[in-house]
Amino acid sequence: MDSYLCSDHYDLVTPDGMITSIRKIDAITIEVEMSILNISSAFVGFQIDQEHISFNLKSTMAQLGLHGNLLALSLDPSTHSARVTVQLIAYGKIAGAMMQQLTEGSYIGKLFASDPRRKVRNPDYLLRMFGRSDRQGRPLLSLGGPEGRDELLLEKIDGRLVAYLRLQQGVLAYDEESMLGLQPTLSKALCYPHFRLRTLIQLNQIWMPLGKRIVEENKILLVRTAPLHIRTAFGKVIDALLPQGYTHTSANVLEPDTKASGDVYELFGSSDEEISQIPIEFYTLEPHREHVFFADRDQLKSSLENPKALFKAFETAPPPLELHASVFVVKGEQMQHLMAKDWITRDTLKSDFPGLFHPGQQAVLAERYIEQQPCYPFLKSIEEGLITSQGVLLCRYLPSPLMKRMILGDIVQRCLKGIYFQFPSLSHGSFFSHEDRSMLLDLSKFGIPVFWVDQTSKKILQYIPKPSKDSGMFVPLELVDTFVKATFFGIYGSNLMEGNFEQELSLLLQGIEHMRQELDHPHLNPNTPIALVTGGGPGLMEVGNRVAQRIGILSCANVVDFRTSTNLNVQEQKQNPYIDAKMTFRLDRLVERQAEFHLDFPIILTGGFGTDFEQCLEEVRRKVGAVIPTPILLFGEIDYWKQKITSRFLCNLAAGTIAKSEWISNCFYCIRTAEQGLKVYRQYFTGTLPIGPNFPPAKEGFVVVA
Repeated sequence: MDSYLCSDHYDLVTPDGMITSIRKIDAITIEVEMSILNISSAFVGFQIDQEHISFNLKSTMAQLGLHGNLLALSLDPSTHSARVTVQLIAYGKIAGAMMQQLTEGSYIGKLFASDPRRKVRNPDYLLRMFGRSDRQGRPLLSLGGPEGRDELLLEKIDGRLVAYLRLQQGVLAYDEESMLGLQPTLSKALCYPHFRLRTLIQLNQIWMPLGKRIVEENKILLVRTAPLHIRTAFGKVIDALLPQGYTHTSANVLEPDTKASGDVYELFGSSDEEISQIPIEFYTLEPHREHVFFADRDQLKSSLENPKALFKAFETAPPPLELHASVFVVKGEQMQHLMAKDWITRDTLKSDFPGLFHPGQQAVLAERYIEQQPCYPFLKSIEEGLITSQGVLLCRYLPSPLMKRMILGDIVQRCLKGIYFQFPSLSHGSFFSHEDRSMLLDLSKFGIPVFWVDQTSKKILQYIPKPSKDSGMFVPLELVDTFVKATFFGIYGSNLMEGNFEQELSLLLQGIEHMRQELDHPHLNPNTPIALVTGGGPGLMEVGNRVAQRIGILSCANVVDFRTSTNLNVQEQKQNPYIDAKMTFRLDRLVERQAEFHLDFPIILTGGFGTDFEQCLEEVRRKVGAVIPTPILLFGEIDYWKQKITSRFLCNLAAGTIAKSEWISNCFYCIRTAEQGLKVYRQYFTGTLPIGPNFPPAKEGFVVVA
């Protein structure tokens, strides 16, 4: 797919045109035919009325006294070319001699599209650039130095912004003999379009501080302002606002180049009035080249906070869904008008890498795979300076972890203000790999937020690491603060049954909510919300998430992909519909998934092998000190838990394999009602619960709550 990155030039200008024929009109006038090739398909002149297209003469030619009038123009978008007829007029002896030196093959100027839609109208657009720099430390806007803000006189005239640049006292003149001798060299240099000529003629310019800034007939007047350096827009002299009798040459466009622009102006005409200032209007660059900060893009930020706008933007990505697709967005208007051609798509096929035993081949294949990614051209353009504005990356699929090197590079990291994706993986659907989760953590640490435009929940979810944990979840934007501050309760239980726990679980969670309003414990107080985490599947997990949502508690899940299991006895678990925040895991990372629950207060219900494993893991966490001793509720009948726990506890006790860790048993509390569970929690949060290594173990392997 084509993209706005296809342009090698700013979209308001063409490359320089080459003279193909010359016809002499009189002693001071010639007519030249020009050919302009390799015009970008993004050139605005292909789209607007030709009355807004002008010929921009090389400033070197204008400073010698030449002026060009555009007589005829033929644009051909199919061949990316143009045929141009220009009348060149010489003002003064030096200009007349230079005109005779012009030959076929000389590059003398380009086309400029004064697109009315791109006129700068708001003074803030320019003023906010003062004091800001590009990545090389060069000012985005300066007039004669860092104090130039006060020297830039701005007015709104006819709905556009006009800057008046004060002229310095004096004029520029030439060492005529030296200048005439230099002209054959200039003529040869004009045949090389990228050769910079301005320095050559500056060597022969003489500043006349007492010279009058008055234009005389058939002569060129060279005046000077403080150097205007602008990186964020084109400037154009407004002839209509010059004093009567003054006209600026057709070298009237200031390009976005801080190194050499905006201090010498060439005027011709006839007047007795001394000119004192030059009026300039401005035209914006393509949004991705404006050096605009994300903080200034209010419309874009508003669109990114609107789920409808984001889902609509992703609908413009070209089909089919099997194609990877990316686009870099820097402006709200751009996002609102995205089209299929703006996206870059790739059909990326990753072959098995040979590994570290073949490092050379491994590096080549990895680099090749990186270059196949649709986000690669955008990241590369940021690195190379083609993209200078800060923005966000929209991707159909989460970028490959192999892209992490580019994304976290200093230049890209400063420019990239967010990654938005629709699907975690083409091959695994909604489930993240271990490498994906590692990359998400790294992106978070480097300040690059990642958002899941989730079609399941129809919400925008942001990846948020758990405080002080190397794991995180995707959380609805409006619940991020709750997630960060929350104390996490959790439900472990079967996916095959719902049991009769729902009512008691509702009472338990409601009781905890009431309790936190009156307590002042670090884990339970009015300023610390609570959240509930489950495995996200059906059965008792669904009960837990449903209850949490119903009573207004943040409902979270760590969802695992059982679709790829080869064990026919494993029941496929579908994600239940009551989940707010989530993280997903592939089957090969089942153990890591369990380790990332990070529950403060687990609640264990009836379950099978998975629940047994979860209960043992919570036991081990307390034994090794990975977590402080907090109560674990065993919800159900005493006999059930005796069969589950007591025999194993007594066996370990008799074998001596839990010596000095027997106390772990006093962390488990068998309850049958919410009232009993709330009793345990109240004792814990008020510091009266006999729990931990300083208290005796429970004889049954758990405490029975009366």
